[in-house]
Order: sequence, then C-alpha cells, then structure tokens
Amino acid sequence: MRAAALCLSLLLAPAGAAADEPWSFSGHAKYRLEAAAYPGNSLYRDLFGDFSDDQALEGRFNLSWRRDRWSAQADYQLIGLYGDRLALAGRLPELGLPIRGIISDDRRWFDLTWTLADSDDAALVHRFDRASVGYTGDRAVWRFGRQAVSWGNGLLFTPMDIFNPFDPAAVDREYKTGDDMLYGQYLFGNGSDAQAVAVVRRNPVSGEVEADQSSLAFKYHGFAGANEYDLLAARHYDETVLGIGGSMALGGAVWQSDLTWTDTDHGGVFSAVTSLSYSWTWSGRNVSGLLEYYYNGFGQTGSDYSPAALRGNMELLQRIERGELYTLGRHYLGASATIEVNPLFLVTPTTLVNLVDPSALLQLVARYDWRQDLQLIAALNLPVGRDGSEYGGIESPVDERYLSTDASLFLQLAWYF
Repeated sequence: MRAAALCLSLLLAPAGAAADEPWSFSGHAKYRLEAAAYPGNSLYRDLFGDFSDDQALEGRFNLSWRRDRWSAQADYQLIGLYGDRLALAGRLPELGLPIRGIISDDRRWFDLTWTLADSDDAALVHRFDRASVGYTGDRAVWRFGRQAVSWGNGLLFTPMDIFNPFDPAAVDREYKTGDDMLYGQYLFGNGSDAQAVAVVRRNPVSGEVEADQSSLAFKYHGFAGANEYDLLAARHYDETVLGIGGSMALGGAVWQSDLTWTDTDHGGVFSAVTSLSYSWTWSGRNVSGLLEYYYNGFGQTGSDYSPAALRGNMELLQRIERGELYTLGRHYLGASATIEVNPLFLVTPTTLVNLVDPSALLQLVARYDWRQDLQLIAALNLPVGRDGSEYGGIESPVDERYLSTDASLFLQLAWYF
C-alpha cells in the first residue's frame, strides 16, 4: 500500500512547476527494439532460429523537491519487456548463458522493484531507481537512499568506477542504475573535494545484509597546477581496492588515466586504463575523438574462454555476475569519434578490440534530435573474430556450438516531458 501511494503521488505531482516552486517533475518514455542474427554454428541459432528480437517500453517519472538546504528525489520506472532473449534468461541455471533477465533488487538493501506480470517471454515491472533525501551545507553535502555515483577517468573502460559501471558497448547511457547508499562530499577552499560512499547490500542467496557484500569507499579529487588527480581507497565486497588517476592537458588534447589495485584471496590484481581525447573541425563539422587502452587484471591470461577455463577464474566470473566487468580478456584498445553532421544529428563510430584474440566489436551509432522532445537512436553492431574468440563467439556448454552473433541492430525512440 505504501508503494502504491508513493507511485500515485509521483504520477499526480505538478508538471512544469515554476522556478520558485519546491517541486519539479520530468521524465521520458522510451521504446526500444533490439534484433540480432546468428551464424550456423551458434547455440543461439539452435534456440532462436535465424534471428531474435526483443522489445521494451519504459516510462521514467522523475520527481524532485527542494526547500532551503534540504532536497529529495524519487525516480519511478514502469518497464514492459517482451522478446526471445527474455525467455532464454529463465533458463540461465541449466544453460549457463551470459544473458541478463528482469532487473531485480536481490543484492540491494531496499527491495524497490516489484513484478506486476511475468510469463515465458514477457514481463511488466515497476521500481524506484532513485529514492533519496539530502542536505547541502556551505561546504558539505550528504544524501541517503537510492542514488548513483560515478568515479574514475576512463571513457570506455572504467576500472575505478566500481559501482554499476556502463558496458563499454552500451548505446543509451542516460541513467546509471542506482544503489542504496549513504553519500557524503566535502568541498575544500581550493576547489578540491573528498567523497565518501557506504553501499549496503544483501547476500542474494540468504537475503541478509552482510558486510562482505557491502562497500565503503573514499575518493579525493585534487589539483596539481592545471592538472587534476584522484585518490581512491575502498573496502568492496570484503576486498581492499586502492586507486590513483588523473587528467592533464597535452597540447590540444586531454590525457586521462586510472590505475587500481585489488587485494583478492589470490593476491593483488592491477587494472589500468589510459586514454587520449582530442576535438577538431573536419569539413566544417565538429569532431571529438578518443583512443583508449585498457588492461583488465582479472581477465584470462591467454585466449582460452572455454567453460572449463572460465570456471577456473572465479574472480572474473564474480565481477561479471555483479555487473562490474564486461570483458573476458586482459588487453583492449578502444577508439571512438563523434561527428556532428549538424547540431541535431550525431554519428559515433566505435571500435573495441581484444588485442590478444584478436577480435573486435564494430559499432556505429546515430543520434537524431527529431524534435525538441523526441530523440531517435539507431546502432549497428558487428562482431569480428574467429570461433572461440571473445567477440567472434566463445565456446558454449554444448559441443561444437558457440555463443556467437552476426550483426545486431538497436533502435530507440525517446519522448521527453
């Protein structure tokens, strides 16, 4: 009843409130279609046929309140899902396939996700992705509740961002999934700041809040002349994580880098990312590009991604299952450029390369602001690589079958209000 009442208050909140009103309301509705084709030796082809398609319709309603130094936020989502891969997600335990199903709060402190309907190939859920209260002082800020935080300097790969990082191949990065946490920030007189985060989680098996499932992290952001640097110290899933990173101007470009060290049960593990980004004008059009190298210390040392080999690397599998890592290997190169065809139309080609396989994912994204409140996004993904490689398709639990795809298409129409 409490959840229903809060949902109703969100939907009835005043839209387009005046600037001096304490309430503000906004949101969007997004329709998404994802389709993929499969080669003849793909296990997915045996399950789906020549291709699969999945559809989603999501409404997000963002309500915020501010009075003097106090503020509150509640972002409600209503999500409808239908498709082939959703049906397959229910068979994960028996097939061992890397497909995520319906979003859940099994690990989060508060269960703010409810399933309204769930069948073999369709689901309707509603949830709160943000629900927090905060206070802003002269130098200090704190917030408690479900919220999101992003740390680090990686642009495609983000080893220092240990809280729900985006997939490097994600097309829509408008909202990062929230976690239940206490967040604090203190601003120093020289412009630097210190942040602290305490994320409380549950053991997904027992359902109990446990310290070894939670996180306590501190980050300091400072300045060295015109350059910036970050220092990270965290206790994350009962492991110590230390990090250092920064950014600096390099001619007309910007160089950014992060280095992390994690104290695991099997010893210390280093991960790193370094990138160079530059903006220029080409044929009268604005272009911004980046080149990034990523070292994943948790990845496979070679290019054996068979089920038996992956089961021997539980440090990697645990982080993939928690949504912290999206790559299997160790050495990667990413390259991307955003071309402003006109102020309303952006084209972004991106290449992600596993340097050891070698294999790659080629991606072309087009964003068109159709109208002031309408945006259309289209993306074409093309994996390249031999059978058994990461992007070409790793071995499946079934003999002579691979978890491989051919070209895939992403289409999304978003309406903002």
